[in-house]
Amino acid sequence: MTEHEDVAENDLERIADILRVVADVSRGDYASRLQCDLPAGHSMTILYEGINTMVSSLESASQRSVTYQKELEEKLATIELQRAAIRELSIPIIEVWDGILCLPVVGILDSTRSADMTEALLAAIVEKHASCVIIDITGIQVMDTGTADHFLRMAKAVRLLGAACVLTGINPRSAQTMVHSGGDITGVGTHRSLRNGLQQFISARNKTEAKALEAGARG
Repeated sequence: MTEHEDVAENDLERIADILRVVADVSRGDYASRLQCDLPAGHSMTILYEGINTMVSSLESASQRSVTYQKELEEKLATIELQRAAIRELSIPIIEVWDGILCLPVVGILDSTRSADMTEALLAAIVEKHASCVIIDITGIQVMDTGTADHFLRMAKAVRLLGAACVLTGINPRSAQTMVHSGGDITGVGTHRSLRNGLQQFISARNKTEAKALEAGARG
C-alpha cells in the first residue's frame, strides 16, 4: 500500500469516527468524543476539536433543558394542587345540622363553576344522606339571568335526589332577575336570609319528629 493510499484510508476512518459521533448525538447520546493523533495545526485536528466543542455545547444545552423541564413539571404540579385547593375553598359545603347541608355561594358563578358546585353538592347529599339543602346566595352581589338559571338548575338537581332545597339570601334585585329569567321555581323555597331557611327546616323536622312520637304513643 502506498503512502497516499494509507493517508486516504486513515482519513476515511476519521470520517467514519465523525459519523459515529454525529449518529450518537442524533440519538441524544452526548458522551462520545473524537480523539485525534494528528498535530495541533492539522485541519482534521481542528475539525475534531470543533465537533467536540459542538457536542459539549449540545450536552450542556440538553442538561439545561432537562432541568428546566423538571422545574416546569414541578411548578405545574404545584399549580394544579393550588387549583384543587381553590376549588375546594370555593365550594364550601357545610353540614349545619344533622341531614341539613348548606352551600354558601360567593363571587361570580359561570358554567364551569356551576357544574363543579352541582357535582360536589350532589355527591355530598349522597354521602351524608342529606334530606335538606340550603343554597345561600347572600354573597352574590350581581345576578344576571344566566346565574339565576344556574341556581334553579342546581336546585332541581337536588330535588331529583329526593332532598328538599331552598335558596336563601334573596334580595329584591335577585328576585326580579329570577322572575325575568323565566325559570320554573316551582318546588324551590326561597328566604331572605340563611337563618330563616335553617329555622324552617329545623321547625319542619321538629314537627315531623313530634308527630312520629305522638303516633308511636297512640300505637
